[in-house]
Amino acid sequence: MDGLLDTGFADSGLLAEAAAGLGSGLASLLDELAYGLVITAPGAALLHANQAARHELGRFRALGLAGNTLRPRSAEDDKRLHDALAHAADGKRCFVTLARQQEAGLTIAVIPLRSEGRLAPARAALVFARASVCESLMLGFFARSHGLTATEEHVLGILCQGHSAPDIAVQMKVAVSTVRSHVRSLCAKTRSSGVRELVNRVAVLPPVAPALRHERMH
Repeated sequence: MDGLLDTGFADSGLLAEAAAGLGSGLASLLDELAYGLVITAPGAALLHANQAARHELGRFRALGLAGNTLRPRSAEDDKRLHDALAHAADGKRCFVTLARQQEAGLTIAVIPLRSEGRLAPARAALVFARASVCESLMLGFFARSHGLTATEEHVLGILCQGHSAPDIAVQMKVAVSTVRSHVRSLCAKTRSSGVRELVNRVAVLPPVAPALRHERMH
């Protein structure tokens, strides 16, 4: 509290104004994250979804909406989700994977949210796994900051998906030697010792979301 007093926030009006400003900007900040984030009330009722989550729910690959309630694609997954939310209500964190036998499987971290009062309804945060490192808008920032060409950025994006030089050559319809030339240039411009270090650097970039178009949630 002394720290707050020293910074001039002792006035309750200033504190309220600061809190309101934080609240108004928080939703915008969450929309910038590449990870889907959902806040739920008991019964999997949706309270808030950021842009990445709205995109995922709108696609309804593993999880969507029925009215204002989260709805997995199968009864088995519905039980998994509600069991995870029950654990969250008891204050326990857990992971749950929906549609795990399919390519569109979605892993979610379910995190209990503290309530101010004991009688307040239990809420949980659901954090969706990011599908791919190359979905991050930061890949473009990374490319521009290192002076990569559009072709080099494209090659880097494919490398981040785990493809080899021959695979990339087939996709781009060029010779393998051309791809390897691009990779050498990528490593030189980014001062990376090799593909592994280069991809790892992209993987740990801040998780900023791409500009997803807002899709209707079903």
